[in-house]
Amino acid sequence: MQYYIGLDNGGTTTKAALYDELGNEITIASTDTNVINPKPGFTERDMEEMWEANCRIISQVIEMSKINPKDIAALACCGHGKGLYLWGKDNKPSYNGIISTDNRAWKYVTNWKESGVEKEVFKLSYQHIMPCQPVALLSWFKDNDINVINNTQYIFECKDYIRFRLTGEANAEITDYSGSNLLNLNTKNYDDELLKLFDLSMIKDKLPPIKNSTDICGYVTKEAAQKTGLLEGTPVAGGMFDIDACAIATGLVNEDNVCMIAGTWSINEYIRKDAVLDGSVLMNSVFCMPEYYLIEESSATSAGNFEWFLKNIFGDFVQSVSSKKDLYKKIDEEIDSVSIKDFCPIFHPFLMASNVHPNAKSSIIGMNNYHTRAHLFRGMYEGIAFSHRFHLDKLKVSRNKPIKSIKLAGGVARSKVWSGMFSDIMGIDIDVIDIMETGAFGCAIACSVASGQYKTMEEAAEKMVKIANTIKADKDKHEIYSKKYKLYKQTLELLDSLWDNIDL
Repeated sequence: MQYYIGLDNGGTTTKAALYDELGNEITIASTDTNVINPKPGFTERDMEEMWEANCRIISQVIEMSKINPKDIAALACCGHGKGLYLWGKDNKPSYNGIISTDNRAWKYVTNWKESGVEKEVFKLSYQHIMPCQPVALLSWFKDNDINVINNTQYIFECKDYIRFRLTGEANAEITDYSGSNLLNLNTKNYDDELLKLFDLSMIKDKLPPIKNSTDICGYVTKEAAQKTGLLEGTPVAGGMFDIDACAIATGLVNEDNVCMIAGTWSINEYIRKDAVLDGSVLMNSVFCMPEYYLIEESSATSAGNFEWFLKNIFGDFVQSVSSKKDLYKKIDEEIDSVSIKDFCPIFHPFLMASNVHPNAKSSIIGMNNYHTRAHLFRGMYEGIAFSHRFHLDKLKVSRNKPIKSIKLAGGVARSKVWSGMFSDIMGIDIDVIDIMETGAFGCAIACSVASGQYKTMEEAAEKMVKIANTIKADKDKHEIYSKKYKLYKQTLELLDSLWDNIDL
């Protein structure tokens, strides 16, 4: 029996999990990662601390599983896309890692849009520009701290940095870099004209060679083996952008379905053989099955917003519950106690970023003294689901066929109440996957192909992915939620002119 380790470096948590070749989840280890907020709109992490966290949880997974490390055929890593991880010429990080919720460069995006640069960029990358993408962040450094760029040896994305620390080899896996506005999606390679449009020609020699998800991109070094418990020489596959990992982990291998990932980010995506060229969607990128493009609508407007409220506003409530599992059970019970027909405060989940005005902030609208904590909880669940529907509506415009089902991943998928709400709000049946860590599992699927156990990602997904249950959409509830969603959108429109007056 072959075993694979998948690593998932998200915005708030780092996870490792061990799988066998049939897709069974053997052991899981995780650790929270510290987020550094030096200024409003800045979200960073200590890159050395991040590396140590990965080593620690790999070691824990191996120890808990009791398997012999020689039976681990390969490992791979996924991570949040966008953001920026810079490795210095002195063989140390040249700056903190920058997470995908960072918004410091939002003015650059606005300027590129107004000047027509974005339109020219789209002809090459088939992407709109986001403040958290490397091109925006590197432009910010060019104007605010050029020494950081001058001292940089390699420009990494999140998971590519971890793979570099495991192997000592610098590579750029294509699913991540194709979502960064650094690649020409026609040639699937770096592009001088694209860099010139961003006035970033000076970074070209800092961009690592492009690799695929299932390529072996190096082998565990002696130093990494000592820190992790892995055998020196264990193969390390390319891995992938976390949205690709979650998509393949849900069995998204054809054009019939949509995948929704509800975690820190609201990720809404499907695959097709050709890119969407009319500008109606936020992102096209290369999928981990390279014959497909991944069509994406996303923003940092998902369940991470609810986690923030639990930590910062409802701390006493959280402390009163013995475990995280019991916490969400209690929350589900409170939400169930409020009728779907009740007006609950409208929640805009824009604590970290928005999917409307680039400077929009979170808000709760329509609260009065009748409302209880349960109404707030329901309103937040609804608002986050509405934000996903906002993206889904855009995806529908570009699709050539109706959506058969939604493959749901992320923290929301573990809540029966919230999963049901997603199904009813979208008006589409939802498949919930029988796996705890979808990102790590997607990496394991890539490992199974990289190691030669399966020939293709499609074959591997067919053998390894299992659907736990399907939630049927309720038409009556969909009608009620659609009226609420209409009101949600009206509040967005009315507030739009306000945000230019707020600059944090």
